Amino acid sequence: MNLSSILTNNGAMVALQTLKSINLGLAETQSQVSTGKSVSSAKDNSAVWAISKVMESDVRGFKSISDSLSLGQSTVAVARQAAETVTNLLTQMKEKIVAAQEDNVDRTKINADVTALKGQVDSVIAAAQFNGLNLVDGSAASASILSSLNRDSSGNVSSSSITVTAWDMSTGGYVANDIFSGSSTGSSSGGDTVALVLDASGGNEQIEILENGSAFVAGDKVSLTVGSETVSYTVTADDVAATTTADIVAVALKNKIDNLGISGLVVDYDSGTPSTLDFTNNGTVDLSVSGQFTNAGSGGLGAMAGIDVSSGAGASSALATIETLIDRAIDAASSFGSVEGRIQTQSDFISSLTDSLKSGIGAMVDADMEEASARLQALQVQQQLGVQALSIANQAPQSLLALFR
Repeated sequence: MNLSSILTNNGAMVALQTLKSINLGLAETQSQVSTGKSVSSAKDNSAVWAISKVMESDVRGFKSISDSLSLGQSTVAVARQAAETVTNLLTQMKEKIVAAQEDNVDRTKINADVTALKGQVDSVIAAAQFNGLNLVDGSAASASILSSLNRDSSGNVSSSSITVTAWDMSTGGYVANDIFSGSSTGSSSGGDTVALVLDASGGNEQIEILENGSAFVAGDKVSLTVGSETVSYTVTADDVAATTTADIVAVALKNKIDNLGISGLVVDYDSGTPSTLDFTNNGTVDLSVSGQFTNAGSGGLGAMAGIDVSSGAGASSALATIETLIDRAIDAASSFGSVEGRIQTQSDFISSLTDSLKSGIGAMVDADMEEASARLQALQVQQQLGVQALSIANQAPQSLLALFR
């Protein structure tokens, strides 16, 4: 027999607990519908949430990897295109050289065409840079392209890279040549480079341009860098014909440094000490001075500088030279093409991997919207019924009033 009481309403308590449970489920379902996620915070499912956040961080990392691969692929593509263009230009040069083998031709005009093609090759090589990196002018030995992030079973993360080997296809390069002599104790004396430090407020050092190693030839370039500014002078055939080539170079560099207008820097040339530049720093900050010598014929395509078909002997020797140069250009293009293909394959893999990771994350934390929609409607009906049940339970004690009439 049930006890009727105005102090304890068991029916109302049961209805209230049921309604609370329904409202809690309704709140969770509404959250899934509004956020699209079944696990939107660590409170929902701490383990799944933690795993999803680690995977999301990896996805962001692979986005950076994808950007790196795109940059690297563009850089290699520029180098490959340059190598292919140089191959075409050298092939055109070969046609001219073959034509020059015949005695009954105007070799002077053919040689002029060959010289023009040489200049075009130099232009292509100099312009073949992407974002400041040139893989064909001899300024870089290699380039490293970030290609992947690797996570082991312990959660440790490491990176891997694709190494691109550069090809020196320039007609000039840095060689050991006793071209500089510096007075500074910190300088590199008697080599192809020199480095000085000029202290502020009176620091004084000297650089002497020598010809102790091998004499200057047309196309040799001498560069001096003062602070962040660089000037250079390329030796001409007329300079070589003169007996004071080093003096000509020194004076030309002095004039170019003067034109930079570096505050406090004084550069003197004294004919009493031939080919020597005297640097004095009267400014308020220390200045570094460095020099670099570029030999006209020491680059990967340096032999091209010696091609001259204006004579029969020159035309004959040029034929063997051009074959070697074409082979090098073809090898360079093939090498860059191979690496470019590898980068493309890795880029495609990273893209697919990123999509797979996103799908995995979605499978763990995304809400099933069809299920959530059906559950939402069911809970809304249950909520209405729960409210009515609670209302009925709350009215039950009022029936006791009839006993007191």
